[in-house]
Amino acid sequence: MDFKEFFKKYKIELKNPELMQVAFTHSSYSNEHQTDNYERLEFLGDAVLELITSEYFYLHTDLKEGDMSKTRASFVCENALATYAKNIGLDKYILVGHGQEGKVNDTIIADVFESVLGAIYLDCGFQKAKEYADKIILPYIKEGAHFLGDYKSLLQEMIQTDRKSLSYELIRETGPAHDKTFTVNVIIDGIVYGTGIGKSKKEAEQKAAYDAYQKRAR
Repeated sequence: MDFKEFFKKYKIELKNPELMQVAFTHSSYSNEHQTDNYERLEFLGDAVLELITSEYFYLHTDLKEGDMSKTRASFVCENALATYAKNIGLDKYILVGHGQEGKVNDTIIADVFESVLGAIYLDCGFQKAKEYADKIILPYIKEGAHFLGDYKSLLQEMIQTDRKSLSYELIRETGPAHDKTFTVNVIIDGIVYGTGIGKSKKEAEQKAAYDAYQKRAR
């Protein structure tokens, strides 16, 4: 897996590439190849990310504690982390098993964003992890990006002025009864504008609405 060039863009010289490979390894791949997966690094990366973003909002805003927590949550939620990862091409390096191929959803991508941050912290130290995270996340914070919220309502408001029809269509339902995954399309005037995958129909609809909202807002 050649990800060294990717990290050179962020002036990161990996001393332990094997650790970074673990950061990209999903459990489905590790089960097939008897290797470690990213779950422990994800746990660590989550804590590193929380400290980095908490420090930023403490030093650069006058928000009260509760407001800082709410604002930070918006920029470290699954939608946000998956967006960061996909926009920089991090998702291209994820290793999954044969049964998971073609099913790398935002949950996995967001987890890998955190695991990679955890690996950078262990390999290169906190300062380098902070520089990396700041370079990726701060532009979104400064432009006031929205990652949390009721995107179904936001999308409805956006298209109301055009008097267009809006509907959601369940196109796929997979997995056992206790662990189903739903795939939903959002359709505007007969055209599919977005797709979402979630552990419930409601979550899938919100993600589909988010996908469509982002496309129409560009």
